[in-house]
Amino acid sequence: MSTAALHADHTRRFETNRFVYPVISRRAGGLSIGVNLNPDKVCNFDCIYCQVDRTLPGETRFVELERLLAELDDMLELATSGRLFQHEKFWDVEAAQRRLHDIAFSGDGEPTTYRNFAEIVEACAAVKRRRGLDHVQLIVLTNASMLHRPHVRRGLAILDANQGEIWAKLDAGTEEYFRRVARTTSPLSRILENITETARTREVVIQSLFMRLDGQPPPAPELEAYCQRLRDVAAAGGRLRLVQVYTVARRPAESCVTPLSEPEVAAIAELVRNRTGLPATAY
Repeated sequence: MSTAALHADHTRRFETNRFVYPVISRRAGGLSIGVNLNPDKVCNFDCIYCQVDRTLPGETRFVELERLLAELDDMLELATSGRLFQHEKFWDVEAAQRRLHDIAFSGDGEPTTYRNFAEIVEACAAVKRRRGLDHVQLIVLTNASMLHRPHVRRGLAILDANQGEIWAKLDAGTEEYFRRVARTTSPLSRILENITETARTREVVIQSLFMRLDGQPPPAPELEAYCQRLRDVAAAGGRLRLVQVYTVARRPAESCVTPLSEPEVAAIAELVRNRTGLPATAY
């Protein structure tokens, strides 16, 4: 499979694994090992662009910690030995994309809703340390709705001590647009408060997906409001290391969602840089 095809393929299964899967990630710039803490496909958001097929039930309801850690250890062995790239799915990956960049808590739902989030972060960090992979990042991809919860904050502190980073979603600047896209009971104000508070303690990466809805790109006032929200976070002391701007790469949940063109994505990233002074990259 070509590298371009792999960038669009974020399948949550690999061989017989249930919880750990390899991904060639554009945004990571290399190999990312995913840890799926939501195999039941339960999520507190119902984003219209989500690529998880929720019409089919998850294969298991529970995270089996012992099996997950064994799968992670095996995957790290495959990645660091290079044997992963002997697999037919990965043998065409370019040399520059073969570097192991991170272990990412992601998957088929919001990872911070997992009740033992802090404990599993610590257990995965221990596997990484045991293999001498201090340079490999631990990343949590999050919709930021739960970052104020005590058990999540404990997990973030463990991330901080283990080359960790938070990649937080922010796809809107107004409540109306946010509710249309995310379809959640969490208000945009909670997301912004959580991102701000979290970013006061450590740098945070913002992930923003924009798309066409019913054939229309995001309205200019919405993009201006989005930039203002980023400015608000920074003005309140939040440290934003990078804003990642991207569009739909795989089949979305709703047919009204279609991708922006590359120039449109690049233009939004340029708008972010001009309006906020923050570094922004288009994908």
